[in-house]
Amino acid sequence: MEKRNLAIDIFRGLTVALMVCVNDFWAVHNVPHALEHFATYEDGMGLSDIIYPMFLFAMGMSVPLALERRFQKGLSLASTLKHILGRTLALLLMGSFIVNSESGIAWNKGVFWLLMVVGFFLVWNRYPDGFKARKPLRIAGALILAALALAYRSPEGGLFRASWWGILGQIGWMYLFSAFAYVLCRGRQWILALLWLGFCVVNISVAPMRDASQLTAGNYLADFSDALHLGNGHSIIMALGGMICVLTGLKLKNNRLLAGFGAALALALLAALSHKWWIISKNLGTLPWCLYVSAISVALYTLLRALERKGLTAWAKPIDPAGKATLTVYMLPYFFYSLWIFLAPTVPGWMSGWVGVAKCTLFSALCIFSAWGLGKVGIKLKI
Repeated sequence: MEKRNLAIDIFRGLTVALMVCVNDFWAVHNVPHALEHFATYEDGMGLSDIIYPMFLFAMGMSVPLALERRFQKGLSLASTLKHILGRTLALLLMGSFIVNSESGIAWNKGVFWLLMVVGFFLVWNRYPDGFKARKPLRIAGALILAALALAYRSPEGGLFRASWWGILGQIGWMYLFSAFAYVLCRGRQWILALLWLGFCVVNISVAPMRDASQLTAGNYLADFSDALHLGNGHSIIMALGGMICVLTGLKLKNNRLLAGFGAALALALLAALSHKWWIISKNLGTLPWCLYVSAISVALYTLLRALERKGLTAWAKPIDPAGKATLTVYMLPYFFYSLWIFLAPTVPGWMSGWVGVAKCTLFSALCIFSAWGLGKVGIKLKI
């Protein structure tokens, strides 16, 4: 397995930087529609509709490289499976806290978010080796999170629960399936390709068609997929696509650029073909949406890989923390939003349109810069 893949870091950094930016659109007015999420039955997709699935694609690319590094270090299969389960549990827990807070809370959301972020960093901070206070700090963080979960009440008086797993929880389920799939199919990439095709079949069998009908009302594969928290398969299609993309690139010795852009073109053509029967919809997770985003992802990764080989990556240095301290960058907005709630400012009317988008871009830059600063003093979320 080769050294660290810089193109994946840049790819992931771009998606996280954009994710923080578009997630901040709620704080401004009249964002251009092409940058927003499209409505469920609006045939098309905006910038916001492609960022999260592209992050799943990046996650899929990272899985085989990260697991192979563990195997090369001589770590056992049992240790690796324990690592996979630990990362999954962490993502599910974080996702549950975020979902409960965003669903509504009977007491101050700013206080909840502030304590939540503090708890996350205490428990999952990457402490230096030999740091004696590591264990008591992690216990303190766990106690903070436990207290938050017990004290939580929804506006209707409901208790803390996993109504759904949120973005981080979904990433956790996709990571769990992808990592186990790779471990089981290691060295047999054709099985991963069959899995990808299988989930495409699941997707088209249950996703509503243009006339609102379904190819099937339900089947065993769809039930199996739903039981594994994979839904109609759209998210795992992205993750498996990333795995296949990076593994194929490792096997190719020549013509990687041609193969990459050729695969992107093929995916785009398949998307256009499937668009005859299904609309492009992120909320419905339709096949055309999956394939178009996959095409964009493969093309972008191929381009970044070519730039990496030419040594033309200095332009990406400002987003380096987003690619390497991803979870820190993703969590920092909740810290800043808690301060926003305490200050209770109003959004001026002029913070609208492209001016508002510029504000959200600066906010993303603030989170990335803050993650860089925290990393300098040894504070970095790592699961």
